Amino acid sequence: MNQLEYRHEYKHSINMLDYRTLRQRIRTVAQIDPNAGADGRYHIRSLYFDNDDDKVLKEKLYGLPNREKYRIRIYNGSGDFIRLEKKSKVHGLCNKQSEPLTKDQVQQILAGDTAWMLSAGIPLLAEFYGKLAFQRLKPKTLVDYWREAYIFPYGNVRVTFDSEVRTGVYSTGLFQKDLPTFSTQEAGLLLLEVKYDSFLPDVIRDLIQTNTRHTEAFSKYAACRIYG
Repeated sequence: MNQLEYRHEYKHSINMLDYRTLRQRIRTVAQIDPNAGADGRYHIRSLYFDNDDDKVLKEKLYGLPNREKYRIRIYNGSGDFIRLEKKSKVHGLCNKQSEPLTKDQVQQILAGDTAWMLSAGIPLLAEFYGKLAFQRLKPKTLVDYWREAYIFPYGNVRVTFDSEVRTGVYSTGLFQKDLPTFSTQEAGLLLLEVKYDSFLPDVIRDLIQTNTRHTEAFSKYAACRIYG
């Protein structure tokens, strides 16, 4: 089994002036994500899983050093590219594992038909099956937002600006068009995320001025769970 690789991840709330300044700077050295649309952004919708005891939410709110969460994610409202993702945090470092799913497979999971996951021969699916069965995880909350992402190869750096964070509250309609959602982000604010491997190059550190900003333990899932 391959050893999991953990990355550093820092988050900062920024205003529109910060965004315009940082965006102009980062574009001088980093490449925009090739998956972005004409406006440089793409839409993300994630369906998060938790149980009736709110295990995932409580672990986040209590600040436990070791925790995990599962989500199914789609992009730009399409069922063509779907991922089951497990996001883990161990003593401040993050790891993300993912496996592709088809739309039919997602519909099976949402309908409670999960036995096939155990025999699929894919470790992450088998693990998720176990968590659904024994931790009683179930679809909990939808999270929508727009992302603008930049890539810098040295240090495997990824800088993202997330905006218009919204929640579907109790809805699990991952593929539902025109889903009613509620804003969970203060007007005029965006979320800056910086992810990297073992080191953050000085050129990126200086451009984003991370040493002058307050690092936040922000969670889109936790923010959206305020509403249900």
